Amino acid sequence: MTNDAAKKYAERFNNICDFIYNNLDEDLSIEKLSKVANFSKYHFHRQFSIYMGISVFKFIQLLRLKRASYQLVFNQDIKVIDIALDSGFDNHESFSRAFKKNFKQTPSQFRKKPEWKPWHEKYNLIKYKGNNIMQIKIIDFEETKVAVLEHRGDPRLLNESVQRFIEWRKESSLSPVSSSNSYGIVYDDPSYTEPGKFRFDICGSITSDVPANTHKIINKTLPSGRCAVLRHTGSHDLMNSKIYDFYGKWLPESKEELRDVPMFFHYINLLPEVPESELLTDIYLPLK
Repeated sequence: MTNDAAKKYAERFNNICDFIYNNLDEDLSIEKLSKVANFSKYHFHRQFSIYMGISVFKFIQLLRLKRASYQLVFNQDIKVIDIALDSGFDNHESFSRAFKKNFKQTPSQFRKKPEWKPWHEKYNLIKYKGNNIMQIKIIDFEETKVAVLEHRGDPRLLNESVQRFIEWRKESSLSPVSSSNSYGIVYDDPSYTEPGKFRFDICGSITSDVPANTHKIINKTLPSGRCAVLRHTGSHDLMNSKIYDFYGKWLPESKEELRDVPMFFHYINLLPEVPESELLTDIYLPLK
């Protein structure tokens, strides 16, 4: 297969994965998916399994269970049975069996004390990386004071720190989600950094300094200056390849130079308020 043919073949699978991400609540039959992919329905399942390393039905189930995982942990008001039905299961029992088979915890156990490491390992098996549509703009970012919880350690445990930061935001009312911006400051690439040395700041904008507290929330500032901004739509797990293209393709061609300031994210919206496919994240590269 030539490089062009292989690229087009990969694009067709990216398109079908995009379609699945954006239509998790629909009836995703082989016949419907094969039409979207423009493959024969008699061969589509095998083609998908060989290319992705996972069956299309397993892929769909894992994406629905991923959404359910976030709902269980970050929206405690939703009943487990409602999450089960929303995930395409007929009853609580079948949902619980599937959840435990994949994550070694029942939904109730995961809600109470989620084991994020095996959860991440399950999703690291999925090859889909998303489509890298690059639309870059350069803006002048204004200095922004932020409350920060410093996550230091295994990136697979980042959601534990996110839970702690959410609890602080709710208790303190100093950086409410409804009226404050949410940011993430990226110091290290998780793909190349030893887990114990990974650094990431979870941030919320503030108007006044945060006093000393038991949550270990501290004050920092995102500095003003020129930034290149790339908007990412969809799962945060699919940002890596887009970030690599931002650095590896756009930056050399732009002839811009980077400031000695870390890359950071602005989370325009958050789970579970919107579906994962509708997440909007602006990726900022600080420029000289």
